[in-house]
Amino acid sequence: MGKSTVVRTLRTHHPEVWISVSATTRFPRPGEIEGVHYHFIGRAEFERRVAAGEFLEWAEFDDNLYGTPLAPVVARLTFGESVLLEIDLQGARQVRSRVPGARLVFLRPPSWDELVRRLTERRTEPPEAVERRLAVAKDELAAEAEFDHVVVNSDVKQVCEEL
Repeated sequence: MGKSTVVRTLRTHHPEVWISVSATTRFPRPGEIEGVHYHFIGRAEFERRVAAGEFLEWAEFDDNLYGTPLAPVVARLTFGESVLLEIDLQGARQVRSRVPGARLVFLRPPSWDELVRRLTERRTEPPEAVERRLAVAKDELAAEAEFDHVVVNSDVKQVCEEL
């Protein structure tokens, strides 16, 4: 179970937490729904929005752009709602610099072997993409101390309660 599993479970059991929907330039995977899993947009439009300052954070991974639209986050925070972003280390660093009071939570796998198993068994990406993800994961694990809280992702229910 990865970040997406935790987010799905949190959405079901804790509807009081608003979960941001990221934008991406990649094509939808089977079963993904526009506006639920991602906002799927073209690269030129994404880049226009970056230039206009419309993302709280954004990053590029595997030739695709991913980002958190700023306006919905600001609107929810204005209403006093809790907001959860499902982002990577690059995004977390941008959020920290733009919103110093944000609480950053690092979702750590129970072990390296378990992370490898999870990424290879889900079979949503080719082996070379999994290898790139694992290389990124090594850097992310090394940056764990940059986060305010660390939650070990071994039991989805417990993770959701901690969050």
